[in-house]
Amino acid sequence: MTAPRTLFDKIWDRHVVHDREDGQSLLWIDRHFVHEGSHHAFAKLRERGARVSRPELTIGIADHYVPTRTRDLGRADPQIADMVRRLERNTADQGVRLFGLNDPRQGIVHVMGPEQGFTLPGLTMVCGDSHTSTHGAFGTIAFGIGASEVAHVLMTQTLWQRRPKRMRVRFDGRLAPGITAKDMALAFIATVGADGARGHAIEYAGEAVRGLSMEGRLTLCNLSIESGGRCGMVAPDETAFAFVKGRPYAPAGEAFDRAVEAWAALPSDAEAAFDREVVIDAAAIAPTVTWGVSPEDALPIDGTVPDPARIADASRAAHAREAIDYMGLRPGQRLTDVAVDRVFIGSCTNARIEDLRAAAAVLKGRRAAVPGLVSPGSMIVKAQAEQEGLDRIFTEAGLEWVASGCSMCVGMNGDIAAPGERCASTTNRNFKGRQGPGARTHLMSPAMVAAAAVAGRLADVREILGETA
Repeated sequence: MTAPRTLFDKIWDRHVVHDREDGQSLLWIDRHFVHEGSHHAFAKLRERGARVSRPELTIGIADHYVPTRTRDLGRADPQIADMVRRLERNTADQGVRLFGLNDPRQGIVHVMGPEQGFTLPGLTMVCGDSHTSTHGAFGTIAFGIGASEVAHVLMTQTLWQRRPKRMRVRFDGRLAPGITAKDMALAFIATVGADGARGHAIEYAGEAVRGLSMEGRLTLCNLSIESGGRCGMVAPDETAFAFVKGRPYAPAGEAFDRAVEAWAALPSDAEAAFDREVVIDAAAIAPTVTWGVSPEDALPIDGTVPDPARIADASRAAHAREAIDYMGLRPGQRLTDVAVDRVFIGSCTNARIEDLRAAAAVLKGRRAAVPGLVSPGSMIVKAQAEQEGLDRIFTEAGLEWVASGCSMCVGMNGDIAAPGERCASTTNRNFKGRQGPGARTHLMSPAMVAAAAVAGRLADVREILGETA
């Protein structure tokens, strides 16, 4: 008999190669994604004359720097083009599979990985990107790593890690109509704070989580890092198995059936102990938007900008004053009175087909009052959206429809907001200057961004949809 274990512990224990006396474990890594920013790690390999240990387990993807308005690098900014070409050279030199700029399967790594079937329950997955936690939606241990760690994985297919504590976040009850995984994530982060889950592996559970599609679960896990979590996970179930089945790089036939048997044993045991439990009433969650410069600065859309003078905690009050000043807001200002200058729908958080459908449902037959950009999460999502006519809805509303890439989420490819501009965004971070120097970002769901586009201000999507109900 063994003690009851969590989902996290079951996967961790299967991947330990060696335990060290200082508490660190050497983990086997099943999947390693590299992108343009991984060039530092490839340089370390060249310095040592080393080769990628398991190139078949390493997947290259162009996403952070890729231009979204052209696939011709000769027409792109020279520095951006150089970053993309450097990835092409590095992966070719090391025999690593690359989903490059002109590959019809190209996309943002955290969209493309599940789409192609690289992401499977029970795996360990890493990438030099903070939001690698996205893949935990399938019941994987997935997290971002730094440049030196990327090099270590490239050379050894292993990584030294210290086992984190375990946290379970339970969303009890059902979501109200129109409430999404993005609202759930922002509500959770606002509840525990930007450091509230630090040092923990998060398992999301409860009726509302089970009711989410895989797209919704991916969004929820994507934002785990914004609460300080090491990773985020959802126990695999029939929803995950159905999504994986038939994917290009997933097991097939009898191998898939055997895999499902193993995956079905992964969920946390009934008596498994967690170091911390957080319970959230799913039915009480409203459409949520951020007002400040951290994802924890989130409130229901019918709320008002906090008044620092009413915040007892001195450090929190100072943060609020600084955030309000940067964002150009007023204490007590109604969020629905905050005008926006542009909108962005995209990123590894909310650019899957379900997200685009949700935004298009709001925009159909309406005109956007402000300019905006829509960048699908992959070229496969782009093609599907065009087959469904979603691209026409966006363009007829006055928004720009472009190719796949990280785009305005991080502003590395030239897609940015101007200084002082206020952007309603489906992305994952509203840090100062995240979408461009001096840009101001409000995070929300795709439907809420579409509502902001129509209203020209932060708006409750339920009221806009109610106009035609």
